Amino acid sequence: MVIAADMQMTAPAMASADRKIIVPPVYASNYIDSLLDICKSHEVRAVVSLNDLELPILAVNIAKFDAIGSKIIVAPSEAIDIAFDKKRTIEFATALGIETPLTFTCIDDAIQAIQSGSLHFPLVVKPRWGSASIGLEFPTNLVELELAFRLLSLRLGRTMLAEASQADFENAILIQEKIEGIEFGVDVLNDFNGCTRQVYVKEKLAMRAGETDKSVLRYHPEIENLGHKIGNELKHIGNLDCDFFEKEGRYYLLEMNPRFGGGYPFTHMSGGNYVAAILSFLRGEEFDFSNFQKRYNVVFSKCDNLIQVSG
Repeated sequence: MVIAADMQMTAPAMASADRKIIVPPVYASNYIDSLLDICKSHEVRAVVSLNDLELPILAVNIAKFDAIGSKIIVAPSEAIDIAFDKKRTIEFATALGIETPLTFTCIDDAIQAIQSGSLHFPLVVKPRWGSASIGLEFPTNLVELELAFRLLSLRLGRTMLAEASQADFENAILIQEKIEGIEFGVDVLNDFNGCTRQVYVKEKLAMRAGETDKSVLRYHPEIENLGHKIGNELKHIGNLDCDFFEKEGRYYLLEMNPRFGGGYPFTHMSGGNYVAAILSFLRGEEFDFSNFQKRYNVVFSKCDNLIQVSG
């Protein structure tokens, strides 16, 4: 049985579950207790989150769920922090020898880099602790940069990212060079020991509202090797959703999300049934990855589906 939990009963994904349950907001004091009650009442064996803001909260409460026999499919706290904090993501990648866009957290430093010729427009302005493309801007000149930075500074405290940004609010906005090239979505599957077992590399053909809209699996051993390097070093659990750009034969890591992302369905349709593998891990069984048949060069596209959510 699949149980879906959300703040609103009208969330579209609820329609795909066997049972639908309302839970408090993620930062509510009774959020974890409500999840524990659900797990106890329904003898839930595994908990999977699709929300960036939930991950650090779930990670520090793993022992509570283990005590009632519910396994949270979540990365260790350190891995979540590295992925959620985009500045730490850059530091992590750099230590592995993986290239990243030139990045600043201070607008004065960014302007100085522009004036010296080491940073060029267009740029990317985004929250350091970001999710769902909230606050994403692409300034093309100095006036737009200053306006975008100031506007995000004013608005960030009113978004769902406000709580996460409190860790360093004065440096909670990133200014990055915009890499112009081919964008890839990479799904890195780790087992429960944090060992990388599969990497699927998909070329993004179209994006909508910050999510992949059209995609195709590519044979790309260079990026696949980078996925293995990241997964084995980060030691996350389950899926890691990574974004890469290829420009002039160089590969740039933009960000990582230690969860199933909006691009996972393309991996699934291309032969990477990560869900089946995770279910095997839960049963304590070794999964036969030879059953994965990678369907290269087959294009898949999302489409809107109108469903009834109440009444």
